[in-house]
Amino acid sequence: MKDSISTQFKQRFGTDGVFYASAGRINLIGEHTDYNGGFVFPGAIDKVIMAEIKENGTDKVRVYSIDIDDYAEFGLNEEDAPKQQWARYIFGVCREVIKRGGVVKGFDSVFAGNVPLGAGLSSSAALESCYAFAINDMFNNGNIDKFELARIGQSTEHNYCGVNCGIMDQFASVFGKKDHLMRLDCRSMEFEYFPFKLDGYRLVLVDSKVKHELVDSPYNKRRQSCEHVAKELGVETLRDADMAALDSVKDKISQEDYNRAKYVIEEKQRVLDVCDALQRGDYDTVGDRMYKTHEGMSKLYEVSCEELDFLNDVARECGVTGSRIMGGGFGGCTINLVKDSLYDRFIETAIEKFNAKYGHEPQIYPVIVSDGARRVE
Repeated sequence: MKDSISTQFKQRFGTDGVFYASAGRINLIGEHTDYNGGFVFPGAIDKVIMAEIKENGTDKVRVYSIDIDDYAEFGLNEEDAPKQQWARYIFGVCREVIKRGGVVKGFDSVFAGNVPLGAGLSSSAALESCYAFAINDMFNNGNIDKFELARIGQSTEHNYCGVNCGIMDQFASVFGKKDHLMRLDCRSMEFEYFPFKLDGYRLVLVDSKVKHELVDSPYNKRRQSCEHVAKELGVETLRDADMAALDSVKDKISQEDYNRAKYVIEEKQRVLDVCDALQRGDYDTVGDRMYKTHEGMSKLYEVSCEELDFLNDVARECGVTGSRIMGGGFGGCTINLVKDSLYDRFIETAIEKFNAKYGHEPQIYPVIVSDGARRVE
């Protein structure tokens, strides 16, 4: 990938730049809890967006995406927003840095990635974090702290891409650390690294190839449900609610809103259960909570789809320790915690059964927990 970017950069701009990368992410557990003030448990992975960048002495950004085979050029003022959705991520990062008093100058860039698009691995957060880290390093002497880099990515989604997302994806992409997951308190922004070097197990994503587009999607409607219930309960977010409180207002809210809130309240506890289990090396409990999360996302939060439920059932049939939808839902992947001894059989079975039912093979992505945003020497 680096060679391909370098070749394109030299052809287009006649020079060499500096390389940066930022990672996609997995989330072992804690889905749709981030914007509810709860806990999440993500890690960066060994799939990245990589960019070569060089200041060009103008007030224009010129950028080429290898994967999409598309070129964009834009200025740095609000009215200069590019039309292409992918370029708006980079433009948004530039604007959010400028709004915070940071320096952004015109630059040339070529980027590519191996973070699968639409698979729930947050390729957009990887793209935002890569450019936020690069702009901070190149033009601001690294003076913007890492939390602010994550917020710059989140604000880009909110203000330029139409997705009212939480902070988890950008946080994981910026703060990722090899062989560690992170428990992030999405309200206080306190976080803790947990060693996650699997011995006897593997993490693998099974991509249904059902694509989801989060803009103007049911994602924002789920968030509105949660906010409505929190308001009814008189709390800031569902982080401060428990099942007793929720049941006390059941007759004042819709069944749909009740289901959404029930899932979030139960998921909050599952994250804490998994943290405790990992410290004991208790992978059976980790797996049990993953299956319970899938059930909640499917039946209560209703962000699954037939294909993902099917993959979850296959995992259970094959004796996989834990399996669930990963990401916002409405398509994408399951994340699976699989014993080494069962791995090959599970992958073969999942491919064979899925292909027989849906007429195409799922994509398999073994993942290793890795480092986040960085300069590539």
